[in-house]
Amino acid sequence: MNKLTRAAAAALLACAVALPAATTATAAPALARTATTTPDRPADPVRLPVPTGPYGVGSSVLHLVDRSRTDPWVPGADGREIMVTLHYPAARPASARHTPGRPAPYATQEEARLLLKGVPLEDPASVRQVARALTHSAVDVRPAAGRHPLVVLSPGFGMPRFTLTGLAVDLASRGYVVASLDHAYESSGTSVPGGRTLTCVACTVMEEDDWADGSLVTGARAADTRFVLDRLTGPRPAWRYASSIDRTRIGMAGHSVGGASAVSAMAADRRIDAGVNMDGTFWDALPADGLGGRPFLLLGTDEFHRPGGEDTSWDTTWTALSGEKHWLTVEGADHLGFSDAPVLLGHFGLPGGDLPADRAVAVTRAYVAAFFDEHLRGRDQPLLDGPDPAHPEVRFHRP
Repeated sequence: MNKLTRAAAAALLACAVALPAATTATAAPALARTATTTPDRPADPVRLPVPTGPYGVGSSVLHLVDRSRTDPWVPGADGREIMVTLHYPAARPASARHTPGRPAPYATQEEARLLLKGVPLEDPASVRQVARALTHSAVDVRPAAGRHPLVVLSPGFGMPRFTLTGLAVDLASRGYVVASLDHAYESSGTSVPGGRTLTCVACTVMEEDDWADGSLVTGARAADTRFVLDRLTGPRPAWRYASSIDRTRIGMAGHSVGGASAVSAMAADRRIDAGVNMDGTFWDALPADGLGGRPFLLLGTDEFHRPGGEDTSWDTTWTALSGEKHWLTVEGADHLGFSDAPVLLGHFGLPGGDLPADRAVAVTRAYVAAFFDEHLRGRDQPLLDGPDPAHPEVRFHRP
């Protein structure tokens, strides 16, 4: 774990997808061509896959500041800033095909520009296409009746929270409230109130330190998650629709170091009932009782995360997990295949992993939703019992 590596689509996200371990991905192959502005580039916004659940989807954005902590990357900052996007099941007329209301944006112009900077794809047309991506959600619309389980999503290191929108919107359409977090100074760009943009100071710090201590990241994210849960489920919630959250059913999932942070957050906070790591190297050892019997899903690339593979942290963590656990790998998926990256890359004609974007999206959505349906809702999910012909890419492991 002494060198930084990049996933196959690193040219899209530049420093944003520098990964914390050689066990997580190999160095990216050189792109066959550099993306440049061309007359035949699609003029339409990026179109995220349509959500699969029965609900319409609402979207709210919160700016939270934890002034009880010093930011680990910028100690002089005024507390620890966290931007949160909440996607949730929305009320809508039975006859409505789409959720009425103002469409929710995918990203700000500056966030989109910084995300695309490393391709390079900084021309205004490309930036607009990402910023205006169709998210299939509407701003601050009324939520569907009832209380719904909460799922927290944490993105990969250097990646903004909006790169998990495809998964977040799908979970919301299935009846979950989903809180996607931007951890301050850990993304390519995070827009905050006052016209400011927080960039990835942590990328520089961790790269200079050669990722000697990844637990600096997972520990900060675990504390972020605890604070967000307090602000969403505590006595004076920060969100106007917080009453729609079922405080007794909470899950967490993350991509890359966000997935590693899920197990760290669970170890530190008993409110989190179930967790998912999507292709992230674990940095923190579990306590003696594991997660106290709470369930966990490991979902990763087959090339690097099968038992006995290059990322030995999965073998170690698997042994320490004491509750119901699932270890699945996806043949042909690359590291970024569990985020929106395949859709973004495909839109601009850039090479990605071997698994087509539609399959990468379908697999991630299906298995993450099945896991939370079983463990937060108590609905038995045969999809988790073994290989399924509808998802031939998925391998089950029981070492």
